[in-house]
This record gives sequence, structure tokens and C-alpha cells, in this order.
Amino acid sequence: MKLLMLLGIAGAGLSVLLGAFAAHGLKSRLDPYALDVFQTGVQYQFYHSLGLILVGLSLAQWLDSSALLWSGRLFAVGIVLFSGSLYLVSLLGIRWLGAITPIGGLAFVAGWVLFAWAVYKAPGA
Repeated sequence: MKLLMLLGIAGAGLSVLLGAFAAHGLKSRLDPYALDVFQTGVQYQFYHSLGLILVGLSLAQWLDSSALLWSGRLFAVGIVLFSGSLYLVSLLGIRWLGAITPIGGLAFVAGWVLFAWAVYKAPGA
């Protein structure tokens, strides 16, 4: 629970830094398409970092939920695969890395489904 929350907090803070870096440091170096790809990675990293924090807080309430734990793991994997691949595609121009992005997207979706299932099944929820 604490680890997921710390990962979420660190990921949210890093996404703010990366967004500022893109807006100020990359704007003149990347074409508009690559900059948009980078910003998409930042947005999804931020959203799912908040998701990690929510999962961590939910685990504090329902400690024995394996669905919640797997939800957090999938969010973390999704951040690395989805956002990470978009960062690399935009910065390095290695287009084939874009094939990894949908796998990260599926991890995000599976994480949200498990989160919903865990809340649905939680006692007193």
C-alpha cells in the first residue's frame, strides 16, 4: 500500500517535471507531432499516478484485496510501457517502439477493471 502510494506520488511529481521540460526545453527541439506524443505520455503518467495513489488509499481500507494490489501493479506497468514508449518514440524517433504503447494501454484498462471489481466486492463499499 505504502509503496504504491509512493510510486504514485513520485510519478505525479515526475510528470509535472516532464511536462514543464516539454513545454520549455523540447518545444524548440521537437516537431509538433513529437511534442504532442510526449505530452500524451505525460498526461497518462499523471492520471495513472493519481490512480496509484487511489489504489494505495483503498488498500489502506481493504488490506486483503488482491484485485486492488494487481490494479496498482498494472497501473505501474502501464506507466512504464505506455508513457515510457511514447517518451522514447518522441525523443529518439524510434517508431517501432510505438508497438509497445498499446500493451501499456491494455494494462491501464485492466487496472481500472480490477479497481472497479475490488471496490464492488469490498465489504461495506
